[in-house]
Amino acid sequence: MKIRYALILVSACLMGVQTANASVDMAKGEALAKASNCLACHTVDKKLVGPAYQDVAKKYKGDKDAVDKLSKKVKAGGTGVWGPIPMPPNGPKVSDADIKTLVEWVLAH
Repeated sequence: MKIRYALILVSACLMGVQTANASVDMAKGEALAKASNCLACHTVDKKLVGPAYQDVAKKYKGDKDAVDKLSKKVKAGGTGVWGPIPMPPNGPKVSDADIKTLVEWVLAH
């Protein structure tokens, strides 16, 4: 009986994770990252000039304000969080909606 409840609990948890990632349009996020030249400095799984997207997702996992914080950082640019090389501002050339989609895509890794 305990095993049955444990299996139900694990299944429910996995469905929650799948649902959270399902709301992110991964294809659109990747297309925006390519079109916005994000991949010149970032990769999914290793540090290039900027941090790997997996590292960003890991750092902000569980932070309910992560999308807002990172959207502001992507829009305005910044330095010092991941190293001395500054990230240029992207606000003038990327819309707020696209920045949000990009950030959600990064956090889904």
